[in-house]
Amino acid sequence: MKRKILIPLFVVLAAIIGCGIYLKSSNFNTTADSVSTNKVKKRKLNNKVIPTFFFHGASSSYRAEEHMANAAVKAGAADQIIRANVFKNDKVTLIGKLRKNIKHPIIEVNYANNYSVNPDDVKAALVAVQNKYSYHKVNLVGHSMGNLLIAHYLNENYANKSLPQVQKVVSIAGHYNGWLGEGEEATSALKKNRQPIHEIPSFKTLLGLRKHYPKQIKVLNIYGDLQDGSRSDGSVAVSSAKSYKYLINGRAKSYREVEIKGKQAQHSRLHRNAQVDRLLIKFLWKK
Repeated sequence: MKRKILIPLFVVLAAIIGCGIYLKSSNFNTTADSVSTNKVKKRKLNNKVIPTFFFHGASSSYRAEEHMANAAVKAGAADQIIRANVFKNDKVTLIGKLRKNIKHPIIEVNYANNYSVNPDDVKAALVAVQNKYSYHKVNLVGHSMGNLLIAHYLNENYANKSLPQVQKVVSIAGHYNGWLGEGEEATSALKKNRQPIHEIPSFKTLLGLRKHYPKQIKVLNIYGDLQDGSRSDGSVAVSSAKSYKYLINGRAKSYREVEIKGKQAQHSRLHRNAQVDRLLIKFLWKK
């Protein structure tokens, strides 16, 4: 059953201002290979192959992921980029084909239903690539709303052994306890354990992660502070991003936080920030 969490209008407006509008250029290509979650002919890959999937924010597209993906390839950390277009009916179209002997591919996920948090978008993309290429492990990178997709996906599918095992998660500008302007909860102070003093309803729907967040996952949580007195990246408060640690509840194999400071820490600039590029490359591929 699909489980969609609608984003309030003011959140969407904030996302449009913070992330930029990419809908016009999202380039959904229906002429490429369409892959469903049904069984298809698989090409066996090396067991060491770990694809990394990138998930963009609200009102955005895969183009927001391109800077980070291209930086990884340029650094010699990743060796190929393909795209997975996820449609509203969970049909997936793959743009590009993975070469033989690939080791560290990147899949830029582009979802048409980008105004709501639908964890089925994550599942559809992972399963489509898994069915075609038969990989066993995966890394997940999210920016803004993409982090909520990942969090809800893990919350709903932690016990599904048929899905690929998540090894690493990178959260960039995650608004786990809301956006600025969403109420006092969005800037709520945190307790020592990182629990928000005031929790928004959607934060509470993720509390199940405290009991079953997968223990094999290593987490890197990146967030921004403009240093303009707002203690935010202009869209997400530092406290909202840091509340992710409370949801993980010490279960992750490792957890690290990195605060980006200054003008380049602005919400939409974080996914095209050289410091973030270096952090991703070192964390995901040890380069």
